[in-house]
Amino acid sequence: MNKIRWGILSTAKIGLKAVIPAMQKGEYSEVTAIASRDPVKAKEAAAAAGIPRWFGSYEELLSSPDIDAIYNPLPNHLHVPWSVAAMKAGKHVLCEKPLSLDIAGVKKMISVRDAMKVKAGEAFMVRTNPQWLAAREIVRSGGLGRIVSVTGHFSYFNTDPADIRNRKEWGGGAMWDIGCYPVTTSRFVLGEEPRRVVCVIEDDGKFKTDRLASAILDFPSAQVIFTISTQQAAYQRMQFLGTEKRLEIEIPFNAPFDRPCRINLWGSGLSSKPLEVKDMDVCNQYTIQGDEFSLAILKHSEVPVPLEDSLKNTKVLTALFRSARTRKWQNV
Repeated sequence: MNKIRWGILSTAKIGLKAVIPAMQKGEYSEVTAIASRDPVKAKEAAAAAGIPRWFGSYEELLSSPDIDAIYNPLPNHLHVPWSVAAMKAGKHVLCEKPLSLDIAGVKKMISVRDAMKVKAGEAFMVRTNPQWLAAREIVRSGGLGRIVSVTGHFSYFNTDPADIRNRKEWGGGAMWDIGCYPVTTSRFVLGEEPRRVVCVIEDDGKFKTDRLASAILDFPSAQVIFTISTQQAAYQRMQFLGTEKRLEIEIPFNAPFDRPCRINLWGSGLSSKPLEVKDMDVCNQYTIQGDEFSLAILKHSEVPVPLEDSLKNTKVLTALFRSARTRKWQNV
């Protein structure tokens, strides 16, 4: 088998607009089918995306012998139950972030994965993006000197009451949607786990979701500080500051696929221009994500973001929520 046959669980926007078109360009990934609980939506989505087969229920897709792996972009509260169902059907699973809204959900997925002997991972596309691999290499090789701190910001403006990001009962809110990114990338680059965290959260009075949050993560080697918001002017940056240089990733999360990503390296002065600019090769991080997961299946190797890593990330995120409630530092 040269390609993994993928089935898409739902007609979610992120799948149709970003992930599916990218995976269809993959060397080791083949999008074979898509499913919806509405047969009309499934048929229309398959036709629009050029997908050969469609199913009018998730169960039909999971029972198909012609599907090797499932991509799960369902709303957050459905990630665990349908990923578990897919694994129990013998399918490998790539599930959108956040994998689970609690620690117990991740542990359940680990248990089912081990019992069924399938591959399962979280869809943090940034973890296989060349710009993040380059940033990690620069930091870990001492290219910035001794790493001291990390700062991040991720925001957009969305007050649509119908959007799943604004539905608390579906796992909406800033922390689960975008706060997970500065957490996972900081852990990825530093190669460490935070010992304790503190967080301040502002909730939306209408949606009851967290719309603004600022956090400090105390790592053994550095302090990580970030702010996220779902009701703020769109902006994103990640910076890693060492004793000698500063590294800045211009578009760290929604990396463009039609132009190069850029990493800026700044010296110790206050120059208005970076000391060095690293233009990365043009790529689509969703294509890379799909192919890397497919290769892990084909080569019987580890997936890019295994469930054990998801468990660590979820522990940090849940600790941030605890801190906001208690107004105290929380151990991770």
